[in-house]
Amino acid sequence: MPPSDTTASPIFAVGLGFRPGTSSERILDALREVVGDKPVACLATIDRRAEELRAAADRLGVSIRTFTAAELAQVDVPNPSSRTQDALGTVSVAEAAALLAANGPLVIPKRTVDGIVIAAALAAESPLT
Repeated sequence: MPPSDTTASPIFAVGLGFRPGTSSERILDALREVVGDKPVACLATIDRRAEELRAAADRLGVSIRTFTAAELAQVDVPNPSSRTQDALGTVSVAEAAALLAANGPLVIPKRTVDGIVIAAALAAESPLT
């Protein structure tokens, strides 16, 4: 069977929200559960979590995009959280970061797996955008 044509596959920017000290293994396991084997263009999160995301991004071979709470707070999201607002000054990390990084539509609304919030948007370079 010939290899599938990956040029038609959507490419996702994945936004993540997680607590300090979350291991890269937990992050990768949660990503696999939510995104599966779909191609990932980058991981995105709030600026204060960038270094904690580095090992997971390196394992996937993707870049990290970070945004300040003020930048994230400017994004309209379908699932705002008052708890996130109280803790970080923005109603969303995962959905807002995915939308900012992708510059495309949200295709996987936020989902929590093992305490890690994940959302994905179609990246601008995706053939479906």
